[in-house]
Amino acid sequence: MDQSSRHTPGTTHGRGGSPEEPVGELVQRASQQLTDLIRGEMRLAQAEMTEKGKRYGKGGGLFGGAGLVGFLALQALVAAGIAALAVPLPVWAAALIVAAVLAAAAAVLALTGKKEVAQAAPPAPEQTIDSVKADLAEIKESVKR
Repeated sequence: MDQSSRHTPGTTHGRGGSPEEPVGELVQRASQQLTDLIRGEMRLAQAEMTEKGKRYGKGGGLFGGAGLVGFLALQALVAAGIAALAVPLPVWAAALIVAAVLAAAAAVLALTGKKEVAQAAPPAPEQTIDSVKADLAEIKESVKR
């Protein structure tokens, strides 16, 4: 066996490493490669989120347009209801009846919404806070043991 085919401890014969390459250089190169990898992944994530953001924006705009057209359809329906009631009643009475029904529906929705908001208050994650406090207390207790 000749001298060039022997493996001596401390030498590296692999990808990217030269024989007798110091460990510091290997660590530095690995660190640089890891940094490059993370930066590349961050660029990829940014590009992906930009594309998704555009799609969400477009979808939100379409939902907004649908809401506007739906609101206009509701107004047309209210006008049709007034016109239908105006056949047996004066127009002013038909409009008054439809307005009263809409006001009653708005009041019911507002009261229900107020009740839901009151049940949600305060806007802090109370269960999570209690859980974290319990975890901290358990950690402190285990440290004392």
